[in-house]
Parts: sequence; C-alpha cells; structure tokens
Amino acid sequence: MSRTDVEQVEEANTTFYETMERGDFDELSGLWLNDEISCIHPGWPVLSGRGEVLRSYALIMANTDYIQFFLTDVKVSLAGDTALVTCTENILSGGPAEEGELGPLVGQLVVATNVFRRTSDGWKIWSHHGSPVLAESDEEEDEDTPS
Repeated sequence: MSRTDVEQVEEANTTFYETMERGDFDELSGLWLNDEISCIHPGWPVLSGRGEVLRSYALIMANTDYIQFFLTDVKVSLAGDTALVTCTENILSGGPAEEGELGPLVGQLVVATNVFRRTSDGWKIWSHHGSPVLAESDEEEDEDTPS
C-alpha cells in the first residue's frame, strides 16, 4: 500500500525535527533542496541560499546540547508538487553544559511554516519560517500586588 502525499509530507516534516534533535548535520543538509532555499529562525533576519541556511543550523547545533520538539496543530496543504506545513513547535532545550552537567532547560513556543517541494528523491524543504509565540504577561496581576 503506497503512502499518500500528505503522509509523505508529514513524514518529511517529522524527520526534519527528529534530525535536529539528534544533531545530525549531514542528514539535515540532505533534507533541504539543492537550489535557492530560505529560513527565518525566531528573532533572526531572513537567511537565503544553502550556505547561509545550513551555516545557521550548524551554529544552532554547536551551541545547543539538548533540544526536543513536541509538534502540535500540524496541518498539511498540497498544491501540485508543493506542500505547506504549519505547526506549533513546543521546544525544550538546554544550553552549553557546565562541569559535565546539562545546562538549564528552557521551554519555548514557536509557530512554524515549512514549505516542501516534491523531487525525484522525495519531499525536500524549500523554506522554514519560525515565529515566537509571545506569552501572556502577568503585568495586570502585578499592578494589583503591592511591592
């Protein structure tokens, strides 16, 4: 039984995140198209071209000892040989270790759009765009609380 296009795109999207979790730069490089690609990490400028995009992932991997993605709200839309995936990245990450121990873990919420293109080698990433989700502040509660 062959998998549907939607299932193949879902698998390609999951593989993208699992590869980042493992820190496998070579495999990650192979998931992207060989032509013009783009990437926007939360808080970063637009990165264009394989060189810039892949350097950004090498930098992230070199400076992140632990990262885990819990994907929610995953939606896939298809238009011919292009697929659009939107999702929420619930990220748990740890910074550089100190004295052999994992640095403090930090949680982050990012909404992402991943664009894939069908190739003879399967679905490849054309573009990734992540935007941080701003947490609601407790300022209103703090205003009522005496200092």
